[in-house]
Amino acid sequence: MTATRKKNHDRRQDLLNWYEQHKRDLPWRRSDDAYAVWVSEIMLQQTRVETVLPYFERFLTRFPTVESLARAEVEEVLGVWSGLGYYRRARLLHQAARRVSSGSGRLPQEVKRLRELPGIGAYTAAAVGSMAFGVVEPAIDGNVERVISRYLGVGADPRRARARRQIFQGAKDLLDEQRPGDSNQALMELGATLCRPRKPKCSKCPLRLPCRGRISGDPEAFPVARPRPASIRVRRRVAIVESQGRVLLFRRPETSETLPGMWELPWIEHGEGGGGEERFADRYGGRWQLGERLGKVKHSITHRRFEVEILAARLETGETVADGSEAGWYSPRDLENLPVSSMVRKALVVADVESAALASRE
Repeated sequence: MTATRKKNHDRRQDLLNWYEQHKRDLPWRRSDDAYAVWVSEIMLQQTRVETVLPYFERFLTRFPTVESLARAEVEEVLGVWSGLGYYRRARLLHQAARRVSSGSGRLPQEVKRLRELPGIGAYTAAAVGSMAFGVVEPAIDGNVERVISRYLGVGADPRRARARRQIFQGAKDLLDEQRPGDSNQALMELGATLCRPRKPKCSKCPLRLPCRGRISGDPEAFPVARPRPASIRVRRRVAIVESQGRVLLFRRPETSETLPGMWELPWIEHGEGGGGEERFADRYGGRWQLGERLGKVKHSITHRRFEVEILAARLETGETVADGSEAGWYSPRDLENLPVSSMVRKALVVADVESAALASRE
């Protein structure tokens, strides 16, 4: 064994030993079931582990197999996913489940074939392949990218081709061929718990001795910072219309660019021309009467910062909604399984028309 191969072997072992001692007890790590691993990886995209945990348990209870997920209607899937955000993930997961169910009924084991399924990119394919099927393939997510950038001292933007190749090779060198899934998870765990974006705990890291980021004295300089898009402030006014213990919601059309098929409270942009009541009427039809201010909520989606003013309102009886709009009256119990966004749930909690069960999802 060459000196380089021996060093890589020792570092792989150090990493795995650390992982065995310090890994968090997460439900998807208790099984090598490919379906459970796949669902967890889709949920974890752009979402913190702490947020995912209750949704994962609830989703697997409702849809324990790929077949059960495939048989469900998309609205039911969105209802169980409701509050987790990035709803396109749920739609693509559902589409992929139907494709798998209509074929062999099992997830493919090869990374190339996994990537052919809706919603599965390079990272997810490598993660599922290595964890469920023992495929020797590095899974490069944001945490791993940061760990390897510091470990190797990569001084270029990770999005550039050369830097991507360096990071991929660095992760591959740390991959134990007998335990590729554990190796990938060890790097992810390291990035999530020790090698954090700010104030990394270098003294506890199993890779600290050869880490060029630590040696440089400024590990936070790696990876090279990417310019962030300027945040956009979005101000809205939301109307709460109640009748006999139910609240009025409208369904977004399937052709909508954002949150297609989701149910939402009636809203208008704050500060648009004309009176608020007239603008609600123009948007939804009927005749509106706006009442007292119930509160406000703030909510961020990517680079948009929403500031939402919540108003009590009345929609005159006998009036119809605008042509093409799908509307409905829903009780708090109904809302538990209805696909609505986190922002809608926040507004309903502030307006005191939300059930305790829904409030606990936040």
